[in-house]
Amino acid sequence: MTVSVESQSSAQSKGKSVIGGAMITTATVVGAGMFSLPVAMSGIWFSWSLAVLVVTCFIMIMAGFMLLEANLNYRIGASFDTLTKDLLGRFWNLVTNFTFAFVLYILAYAYISGSAAVISQTLTHYLNLGISSRVTGVIFTVVVAFIVWWSSTAVSRITTILLLGKFIAFFMTFASLLGYVQVDNLMDLIAPQGTTYLPYLLMTLPFCIVSFGFHGNVPSLVKHYGKDPKRIVSCILIGTLFALFLYAFWLYCTMGNISRADFKPIIAQGGNIDVFITAMGGILNSASMDVILTFFANFAVASSMLGATLGLFDYIADLCKFKDDNGGRAKTALVTYIPPALLCSIYPNGFLYAIGYAGLAFAVWAIIVPALLAKASRVKFGNPMFRTWGGTPLVYIVIAFGVLTMLAHILSSLNVLPTYR
Repeated sequence: MTVSVESQSSAQSKGKSVIGGAMITTATVVGAGMFSLPVAMSGIWFSWSLAVLVVTCFIMIMAGFMLLEANLNYRIGASFDTLTKDLLGRFWNLVTNFTFAFVLYILAYAYISGSAAVISQTLTHYLNLGISSRVTGVIFTVVVAFIVWWSSTAVSRITTILLLGKFIAFFMTFASLLGYVQVDNLMDLIAPQGTTYLPYLLMTLPFCIVSFGFHGNVPSLVKHYGKDPKRIVSCILIGTLFALFLYAFWLYCTMGNISRADFKPIIAQGGNIDVFITAMGGILNSASMDVILTFFANFAVASSMLGATLGLFDYIADLCKFKDDNGGRAKTALVTYIPPALLCSIYPNGFLYAIGYAGLAFAVWAIIVPALLAKASRVKFGNPMFRTWGGTPLVYIVIAFGVLTMLAHILSSLNVLPTYR
């Protein structure tokens, strides 16, 4: 019976476009988190930033393939909980569940922080309403919580609108910034003699891996396309490589407009999105550019907030076994949104720091765990359906990259690593 159901599912998936899955992957990874990249990578600047992004993209794709490799040996619909429990045991199952929840909660906080700052700035600048980011954060959280509580259909429709608006604003921003790019800024030709970049490289890794965090979607892609590894691999490759192109272009536009030295005041003020937009608008001195950047930032944080917290909402509902009725969804909404909203009211400018901590946990369940799953599944199943390129050496390379990313964040938090500020 299981075989026939999976065969029927795979047959139904044949007519589903690869582009749709690729866009889901891109939409998942490209969001408000991209505002952290220019700030976090200002120490190593443009050329080294591109190199780090390419290496990170490769590792994250390979980790995604390893997760897919293990996932294909289980029933359609099986996810991290089932895979880790069966292949890695109770300890890694608990570690994965904890880091998964931590990432979702910390991203919820990051996007509340970012959205609160952007909305507050927008209301002050355009409507002359002096509402603090603490207040706008609470209001925005209540609105999002109400939408998610109301129905999954409402979430789907609003997410579609936000994604459309985000990508329109995204390309409008690119088109506008492109004309202002200065080669002197981009190549840092005005830097003092003896300027160094490499000492700041390791601290960029946590921010980079969050920017390619599609791994939570791999079980969903298997569910969507059935056990068709060729199509799922195409979705992952197209989606992540397109995201890499967008990030490279984003760094080109931002670092080509803001000099390396001008990032120091942005970092000193916490590196939040509103500070970054204000700096961009001030340097370009363009009213239309200021409107476009604000428009993009509002759509980016709103769509990222809704997407990240919807995943957390579903996770909490399953974990706590809350019913899918009005009362149950209300309980889920309270558990989902109150902790990050409270944290944001205490620490309203923690966007950049939160992204870094998300990278720390992300290194566990999106890099190390998929590699361990692939290694264990090869022993248990032999992986007849799909095998990630690179064999056992690549498994250890991926694990080493995850460990290095975790160490980088820990050492940076302890002020052991040099920080550009």
